Amino acid sequence: MLKLFHNHSFALDLGNNNTVISDAWGPLLAQPSYIVFNAARNVKAVGEHAYAMFEKTHDELVPVKPLKGGVIADYESATRMIQEMVNQVYRKRNFFSGFGHVISGVPYSTTEVERRALRDALEQINSRKSHLIFEPLAAALGMGLAIREPQGKLVIDIGGGITEIVVISLSGIAAFQSIKVAGDTFDESIQDHFRRAYNMAIGLRTAEQIKIQVGSVTEKLAAPPPQMTVKGKDMVSGIPVTRKIGHAEVARILERSIMQIETAIVQTLETCPPELAADISETGIYLTGGGSMFRGIKERFERTIKLPVHLDPTPLKSVSQGISQALAAPKNFAGILI
Repeated sequence: MLKLFHNHSFALDLGNNNTVISDAWGPLLAQPSYIVFNAARNVKAVGEHAYAMFEKTHDELVPVKPLKGGVIADYESATRMIQEMVNQVYRKRNFFSGFGHVISGVPYSTTEVERRALRDALEQINSRKSHLIFEPLAAALGMGLAIREPQGKLVIDIGGGITEIVVISLSGIAAFQSIKVAGDTFDESIQDHFRRAYNMAIGLRTAEQIKIQVGSVTEKLAAPPPQMTVKGKDMVSGIPVTRKIGHAEVARILERSIMQIETAIVQTLETCPPELAADISETGIYLTGGGSMFRGIKERFERTIKLPVHLDPTPLKSVSQGISQALAAPKNFAGILI
């Protein structure tokens, strides 16, 4: 008899800006969460190739970023993107091939409707079992935190579309705040600043590069990065122009967004049970996600929140590493799989 399901199992970190596919031993593929269709709605490019085409396409090509705010915004595009990326990893699958176990991360703040959209997308992959796991718990696992212990831990995940602040104890979430202030918000703020201050139009990809190369949350840095030359278009004449920008200007642009995150952290601590708050005063804050890579963020949070801050050494991988741990021993983590 032909065996329908192979032993292949994989973990999926479907991020707002990046998607990571892993097995129980580590990542197999990491690609930007973008897809491009042609006029016939066939897939033209996915991942890095699609990202390179973004904001540069013509009328015959349709670029799509399927996720927004940390959740699926375009179900068909998200499903096609996942399928294409899975096919890149498992090229030798045939019509009868399938997967044993698929586990995907999902933000804690998602609604049941949003989780159903992700479950439906996973069902198209032809797996024997599929589960979801809350991304803050996966991130804590990926950082090596003992989430089963009663000692409270405050984890902040500043992702691409959403920032989640959670207090973890006994494999559960005792308090949380979720705000849609994250990587995309930072990019849009930078783009809007150039439009208002310099009458200069820049693309979101350029804004993202500014964030990466000279991004900072404080104007005073011990080792500031060199200024970056930004290329864009004059909004009046339409002529290409260039301008330099430094970390101090970026810090002023992002000030409002960072203050919103700080307010959400304080609100989470206010709703946290007193005994867990006492634990957090000792253990401090665990910071992960792409937003944790901003220059000066550790020092700023320690100054404003008055708690020690621990930076994740691999902030872009912690969620996928945590999901991989659950994939390696799903029975051991049954209590946190949805």
